[in-house]
Amino acid sequence: MIRKLWSELVKGLTLENPLMVLMIGLCSALAVSTRAENTIFMGLAATFVLVSSNFIISLIKKVTPNEIRIPIFIVVIASFVTIVDLVLRAYFPVVYSRLGVWIPLIVVNCIILGRAEAFASKRGVLESIADGLGMGLGYIWILFTMGFVRELLGTGKIVFFDRTILSFGPSFEPPVIFILFPGAFLTFGLLMAFVNFVNRRIKK
Repeated sequence: MIRKLWSELVKGLTLENPLMVLMIGLCSALAVSTRAENTIFMGLAATFVLVSSNFIISLIKKVTPNEIRIPIFIVVIASFVTIVDLVLRAYFPVVYSRLGVWIPLIVVNCIILGRAEAFASKRGVLESIADGLGMGLGYIWILFTMGFVRELLGTGKIVFFDRTILSFGPSFEPPVIFILFPGAFLTFGLLMAFVNFVNRRIKK
């Protein structure tokens, strides 16, 4: 049982990474990855919603009418998104203002709804929690890597809570393309090539 839960947990990191392999949830990832700080909050928010909704949906799967399962899934997901929205608005207003509409749109994020439909509605509670956590961690590490690379190369520094923690110095002239959408696609493509290389080595 432990081995099975572990396999469900780690698959989201590489072999079934939601962004790199399953190719879902890309819009928000490309949009919010201009700063590393943004990606941490977005990743944690999505992971909380993913794990919590997987847990509830797996718990009620036997009493959920098949004909209305999608609306029920959306209501469950929206409840947890509302919690995240209110917490960020109350305690991290600056981050909340930067993430903007992407927090409420977690409700229809393909990662959340996709795992609810494809996994949590068909599996046990512990497996669903492990799947949600694994997918969430896979989402976080890709999102953070994109945000770190784009912010560092695009601005020449990394800033957390208005404090510069890493800087190339004043002599560095950052290529601003990295904080624009072309830079998002470039970073995403290079990262995908790396993950695919790792996956092929793992499979061998």
